[in-house]
Amino acid sequence: MRILYEDRSLIAVYKEPGLAVQTKKVTEKDLESILLTYLAGERRGNGRPELYVIHRIDQPVDGIVLFAKNKKAAADLTRQLTDGSMKKIYRAEVAGTIPSESGILEDFLMKDGRRNMSSVVRDPKSNPGAKRAKLSYRKIGENSLEIELFTGRHHQIRVQLAHAGMPIVGDRKYGGPPAERLMLTAYRLNFINPESRKLMEIKIDKNESSMEFDAAL
Repeated sequence: MRILYEDRSLIAVYKEPGLAVQTKKVTEKDLESILLTYLAGERRGNGRPELYVIHRIDQPVDGIVLFAKNKKAAADLTRQLTDGSMKKIYRAEVAGTIPSESGILEDFLMKDGRRNMSSVVRDPKSNPGAKRAKLSYRKIGENSLEIELFTGRHHQIRVQLAHAGMPIVGDRKYGGPPAERLMLTAYRLNFINPESRKLMEIKIDKNESSMEFDAAL
């Protein structure tokens, strides 16, 4: 874990691949428990710190994860996530053929909890549990994509890219070629700071964190 930005209302961190954001396994560390320990140390015994997960990324995925430090900030950031004003940008290395320089993928996904997998369904009316999933992609290298996520479904990017013939390198679960790790990174996050009301951009570039702040809206 590496802290990318922190103020009184939120904290954004870089999560390494393999670390869960949250887990029910008492013997396994997760990002939430690590952060609670860190915040408790900051408070020096002045009560249990507040911490609210705003969004999650899959355990094998690395990148930016955002948390709120109070209920008011959590409500504001969750609203931004829900209404689409929060921008979540990923980068992926893929196999197969990228069909165009850019495009939009829109599918209905069904989650299989027992196998911890999701799949695209052709007829959502016959699958009442299916949920709409939408993303856009842009080619940024021979086998590299930049992806904007518009919905947050289980394994969404991995499932939709594999279904479109572009499985992610290292994603054996969905047909990707083997690699040391899953080549998918949550590398940029744009949102309105719930306290300052400034538009923030937090991003990772070549394993180095950087922050850019736009003028107040």
